[in-house]
Amino acid sequence: MSTLGDESAPPRTAAQARAHVRALLTAHERATGVLVAARAHADALLVISELVTNALRHGGGMTAFSARVTDDALLEVVVTDGSPNRPAISAQAALLSGGGGLGWPLICRLATRVTLTATAQGGKDIRVLLPLE
Repeated sequence: MSTLGDESAPPRTAAQARAHVRALLTAHERATGVLVAARAHADALLVISELVTNALRHGGGMTAFSARVTDDALLEVVVTDGSPNRPAISAQAALLSGGGGLGWPLICRLATRVTLTATAQGGKDIRVLLPLE
């Protein structure tokens, strides 16, 4: 298992979060000798961008970020934000509105699992598992 994340100092931008995950995936490949599939790598970076951007734009700011590769070859990412509000838009509603909002349905489609958990500080953790094979 490989881990990356400092709960006390989350990345300030989506680009910084992507750089952290890129480094994590590279370290995982070096440690295991198993390459992450190109599509899985691209999907992971896209999901990271969407999660972090949503936290910054709609979630009251990102308060924590962590990423790790699990023993069963999944990328686990947890983004914590300051809002208790759950993403409420469906893919169909996003398409009909024409005003964006496709990120959350995309995250849900690419992930193996997505869970939302309220935090004691009044925000939420969004935990996403993504396949790496």
